Amino acid sequence: MKIGLVGLGRMGRAMYARLTENGCDVIAWDKDAGAMKTAAERQMRLADSPRAVAAHGDFVISTITEDHGVRSIFRGKDGFLSGDVRGKLFIEMSTLQPMTGRELAPVVEAAGARLIDSPVFGTIPHVLQGKLYAMAGGRLEDIERARPVIEKLAGKIAHMGGNGAGYAMKLAVNLGLAAFIQATAESLALGTREGLKLEQMLDILGEAPTANGWFAGKKGALKGEPADVTLDLKTMRKDILSAVATGTLNGTPMPLSSGVLDSLSAAVAHGWGDRDIGELARFFREHMGQRFT
Repeated sequence: MKIGLVGLGRMGRAMYARLTENGCDVIAWDKDAGAMKTAAERQMRLADSPRAVAAHGDFVISTITEDHGVRSIFRGKDGFLSGDVRGKLFIEMSTLQPMTGRELAPVVEAAGARLIDSPVFGTIPHVLQGKLYAMAGGRLEDIERARPVIEKLAGKIAHMGGNGAGYAMKLAVNLGLAAFIQATAESLALGTREGLKLEQMLDILGEAPTANGWFAGKKGALKGEPADVTLDLKTMRKDILSAVATGTLNGTPMPLSSGVLDSLSAAVAHGWGDRDIGELARFFREHMGQRFT
């Protein structure tokens, strides 16, 4: 099975490893020179452009950061669609605005190919174990055609609807996570300013009705300890900005999301953008709010 892959961040490198371990012939590219250097050091097979990636693969996966970048790899100079892509299936796995999927799908079809959106949730270990959860948007027959590829990465695949529906579901998932992190950050700030011990608060919240697996795995980060980055604050900010923009377009009021976006924007502005999302709690305690003396 020949697969092209664009995007060699943490998630993309893990996908490359998983696909090659499962017998796929993979070639990859990233616009970032540092990512390409890291990939070369790991002896990954690399192309010189998205066009070359698409020329290699019957299936082409992309997993990058934001909507403009995805538009560029499809429609830009040396992008996917600058070459002959007839008969190819593009599996777009980034976290984007639904309108981006709906915009690109007819352009890809006009070139003789097909496009589905299939964002996923899960961490790097989930990728390496093939246990991601994929939320797919597009024609059912295209998703079924992509299934043998996606199943190498994901243990579950849900067909959400037409193009853009997978992105909508992923934004809904990330919005719930971001709201939980914001609520936790506020809870810990409120309690510690009232003299409660942080460790005791975390123990009790871990037994509360709101306790979940994410909370259990992030206690160190919530305390303010250095944490492995599963999702950084600047990327979560981008996702919530996409959610708010989507709500604005379809008439959904999003007051909670706007408040979460304020906190994430403040953290990024203070230079915390590359830190794990769990560290928002410490940022909130240390940099948000007024102290009375």
